[in-house]
Amino acid sequence: MSRRFRIFLAGILALLFIGLGGFLAWALTPLGPMPEVQAALISDTRIEVEQSQWLAFVPRANSPRLGVIFYPGGRVDYRSYAPLMRAVAEHGYLTIISPMPLNLAVLSPEEAQKVIAAYPQISTWVIGGHSLGGAMAATFVSRHPHEAQGLILVAAYPANNASLHSFQIPVLSISATADGLANPQKIADSRPLLPETTQWVVIQGGNHSGFGWYGDQPGDGQATISRTVQRQQTVEAIIRFLRAVEGMGEQ
Repeated sequence: MSRRFRIFLAGILALLFIGLGGFLAWALTPLGPMPEVQAALISDTRIEVEQSQWLAFVPRANSPRLGVIFYPGGRVDYRSYAPLMRAVAEHGYLTIISPMPLNLAVLSPEEAQKVIAAYPQISTWVIGGHSLGGAMAATFVSRHPHEAQGLILVAAYPANNASLHSFQIPVLSISATADGLANPQKIADSRPLLPETTQWVVIQGGNHSGFGWYGDQPGDGQATISRTVQRQQTVEAIIRFLRAVEGMGEQ
């Protein structure tokens, strides 16, 4: 091996290490959570909060038969979705937020299988996620069509190689008019990838980061409603959907 080639190879390796270091630094410094999240992480008389392998919100008043698994958005601290998922749990559903390796759901789209195996008492599962998390939830459904009985896409849509158009699974798509990332055009373009029975909910004045509690996100639009109002409308849409999924299971 010539000296010139060794120098060239050393330079390539150095660039690779620098690139890998930069990626790790980026992935390991996620957005959020905002201070408001802390209150949602405290157990009370209505909800028991379990923080172990996953972040789980367990209703105390009943033994839920339906569970929701939620994948966080890319490079977002999973706890940033605690206010949203806790609010859903307060309607009597088990909700679980799954942390992801390097805060990227694309690195572990099969995570839902572990959650399902850990809660055998749950007979009906709905999987969902925000942004990249939603796309990976759709990927999970495309690979395991019988594992989940519903899919919730929050400012998200399936990848082109994970079309669900021919699937019978109920799907809820929630988007926002001021979203600068999963903008209205991208959501509209995703329609051919989803079942014709998909329910479409559009939050007027909401934006991409308004679905979580992690602050503003580069490239996002400016919301004209508060984060609290956006959460309320999102929860209302999710609860209507979950009740419909429950009704289908009882038939």
